[in-house]
Amino acid sequence: MKAPPRLQALVDEGLIDTVVRQLMSGKEAMVYVVRCGDDTRCAKIYKDATQRSFRQAVDYTENRRVKNSRQARAMAKGTRFGRQAAEAAWQSAEVDALYRLAAAGVRVPTPYNFHEGVLLMELVTDAHGDAAPRLNDVVFSPEDARRHHASLLVEVVRMLAAGVVHGDLSEFNILLAADGPVVIDLPQAVDAAGNNHAGRMLLRDVDNLRQFFGQFAPELLATRYGEEIWSLYQRGTLTPQTPLTGRFDRPDGPVDLQGVLREVDDARAEEAARVLRMGA
Repeated sequence: MKAPPRLQALVDEGLIDTVVRQLMSGKEAMVYVVRCGDDTRCAKIYKDATQRSFRQAVDYTENRRVKNSRQARAMAKGTRFGRQAAEAAWQSAEVDALYRLAAAGVRVPTPYNFHEGVLLMELVTDAHGDAAPRLNDVVFSPEDARRHHASLLVEVVRMLAAGVVHGDLSEFNILLAADGPVVIDLPQAVDAAGNNHAGRMLLRDVDNLRQFFGQFAPELLATRYGEEIWSLYQRGTLTPQTPLTGRFDRPDGPVDLQGVLREVDDARAEEAARVLRMGA
């Protein structure tokens, strides 16, 4: 097919040879299957902020680093330059997270290049060599549900050990490759130590996995892996080799009512953003 204008620059630079087909078009990006020499890869073209229904919620962008103080001031003021800088930071967040997580051994698509707002990365495939389906398009046996749930908890722990929380992990942004699940879509990833909302996001990520796989293996619905993982992380004892039980006993003590109310308000705002993101 004819290369879209945004991909023509990569063709001109020799980064890709041909555009095979469009793979998907979502709220935030369009993805194309491309050929690079003998390899088949995918190219993710980020949409401009004005074309996206999901906005850069402050919870996600908190404590994100930018190149210089001028950019930071402009972003805070909301100037045109600031909005452009914020958009660039939003896009590069996924690129940075992919390289960081791939180096840590997390199952994410291998990134190859980022050029003019286009991310060139591995095409995740199924056993037949076709583009891998998302989890929400697959029906699982109880055994497979338990197995994939366990493997994804390992990936969540590996991400956290690398200092990253996905922030929007669900059955809609996990692909089922020939050799197991692969985590995708990371522009909203947050720094586990530097973002005050990271703990709540981690709990929500794990709860999304629990709810999805619990449809096929109901015993998973009674587990509390999220609280266990975050508690171990806060104590500095979490590693990818740490055995998990799925049990968690909340410490006794006075209830911080105002803190609970803030958590409820924040959770409502995040759910509203998630509904916009998923097009529900």
